Amino acid sequence: MHDLGRWLMSGLRVLGILASLAGSLTWAPAQERYNVLFVMADDLNNALGCYGHPLVRSPNVDRLAKAGVVFERAYCQFPLCNPSRASLLTGMRPDTTKVLDNTVHFRKHHPEVVTLPQLFRKHGYWVGRVGKIFHYGVPTQIGTDGLDDKPSWDQVVNPIGRDKHEESKIFSLVPGQFGGVLSWLAAEGTDEEQTDGIGATEAIKLLEKNRDRPFFLAVGFYRPHTPFVAPRKYFDLYPLEKISLPYVPADHRKKGPAPAFASARPEQDKMTDELRKQAIQAYFASISFMDAQLGRLLDALEQLGLQERTIIVFTSDHGYHLGEHGLWQKMSLFENSARVPLIVAVPRTKGNGQRCMRTVELLDLYPTLAELCGLPIPEHVEGRSLCALLNDPQAKWDKAAYTQVARGKGGTNLGRSVRTERYRYTEWNDGKGGVQLFDYEKDPAELTNLAGRPEYIEVEKQLRELLRRPPTQMRGLTSRFR
Repeated sequence: MHDLGRWLMSGLRVLGILASLAGSLTWAPAQERYNVLFVMADDLNNALGCYGHPLVRSPNVDRLAKAGVVFERAYCQFPLCNPSRASLLTGMRPDTTKVLDNTVHFRKHHPEVVTLPQLFRKHGYWVGRVGKIFHYGVPTQIGTDGLDDKPSWDQVVNPIGRDKHEESKIFSLVPGQFGGVLSWLAAEGTDEEQTDGIGATEAIKLLEKNRDRPFFLAVGFYRPHTPFVAPRKYFDLYPLEKISLPYVPADHRKKGPAPAFASARPEQDKMTDELRKQAIQAYFASISFMDAQLGRLLDALEQLGLQERTIIVFTSDHGYHLGEHGLWQKMSLFENSARVPLIVAVPRTKGNGQRCMRTVELLDLYPTLAELCGLPIPEHVEGRSLCALLNDPQAKWDKAAYTQVARGKGGTNLGRSVRTERYRYTEWNDGKGGVQLFDYEKDPAELTNLAGRPEYIEVEKQLRELLRRPPTQMRGLTSRFR
């Protein structure tokens, strides 16, 4: 009897394991499974109508905001294209991916990791990409083509339009340089001739082709990344006399840690106010152009009858400075660079049409989409699902958001930052290069560094502890200093 009991218990354990596996591998019938349309703009900050910008026209992003949840405090994990995208798409923090610049492919250190689109592909979805999702141009690694990640996609489209072919017409602060230098052009021709216009056209074709099966379609728009190129009609939306420059105190940089401002470039410091306004005008024009292409995708979803079974995500890889703190572009740990727009629209979800003020990370999108679509979340994923906030944007949520940068030869100049609902605490080179603390209830423009002030000693202590936890302990961390 004793042997029979052990045999029965062993059999029950096996049945339990099989039942568990069956539960994890069972989804709704194909026609009921959510599709995913994942849209990522490049270098887009929160200068959008739905985020309260008084000038920028973004009717289609605003339209999506009314259909989904708008996350007011969403943050990237690294304000640079390749590290940010590698983190988002693998679900791992930059310290885990070991991608800290634009030259390393994540599979160099994690050859077998399952990416977000790859997860959908492994579970029966058709998975495609149009435009820039993974970073372009990193060195070729095993399983990649130097532009992308082959295991992640069934089909890819790399659009190239008139804006690329007519680079000689583009104005640049450094003649002949475009991608990493402020540069712009009010272009001739139609939307459909530009790279993002071609991308939207190709994405619509893929929606039409795959409408009758579950799909994950990622569309990466290049704008408003430099060069800021858009048809002239979008520039006309923003007369220079209506554009104002951000306030920067004359001694602002002298009062802060030098590494905090190390992303500044000499040619940008020499710009006249007229050039600064032209750059902002061009950036806004590029946003409105990108927004129009998003509108074409949203129209296509409706016309194809897909809107009621398609999750739509809209975001960017990181934020962007337009003169705030005397900085331009990215690679700072100020709010302008670390914060991103994030809208998630899930059909028939309670939170749709509302705003969420909780601090969330791009890292959280991987587990969110997996949970929404009934897919198993891999063990390596370091983010937390946002599903609770999609149902109730005011739900209790004390998770902090982490952003980091690495500059200089070998990434020796390190900055790490933690953001709660009220504060941001930043250390440069473990505090040896300076510390910053900002209270957004009193100082939303981050002009007063509170680090070291007696009345903030306890706040600083708590946030320092929060910042210095290793990445594996960051899930669900709470702080009473919200």
